[in-house]
Amino acid sequence: MKKPSLPVHALVLPWPDRLLHPNSRPHWGAKSKATKAARHNAHLCALEAGWHLHKLPEGRLHLWIDFYPPDRRARDDDGLLSSMKAARDGIADALKVNDSRFVSHPYLKDETHPGGRVEIRITGAPAK
Repeated sequence: MKKPSLPVHALVLPWPDRLLHPNSRPHWGAKSKATKAARHNAHLCALEAGWHLHKLPEGRLHLWIDFYPPDRRARDDDGLLSSMKAARDGIADALKVNDSRFVSHPYLKDETHPGGRVEIRITGAPAK
């Protein structure tokens, strides 16, 4: 059976734990626990969404990461992207690829979502 092309539906993840934000200064044990949980959760979500069943193109894979914050407080997209490192690793684990192939495109949305959420889509690199 031929594998289908890249997934067309978004992977929905919870808002990243504030312990994972680069500006937080938690105890190393608390950060380690949050990192493992985020990686595991993203891995499971990618598997449940069937992302591992898709045929991936060669080369770079673009991750379009839409952040829907839990409230209207000011946030920076680079800090949010950094807080998603463990989740990106979990997605790479599920896809059985090296995360160095990922090119991230973070977008902090104006609209909020109760509790916050992150939607991730994946596309291949444009043909040369």
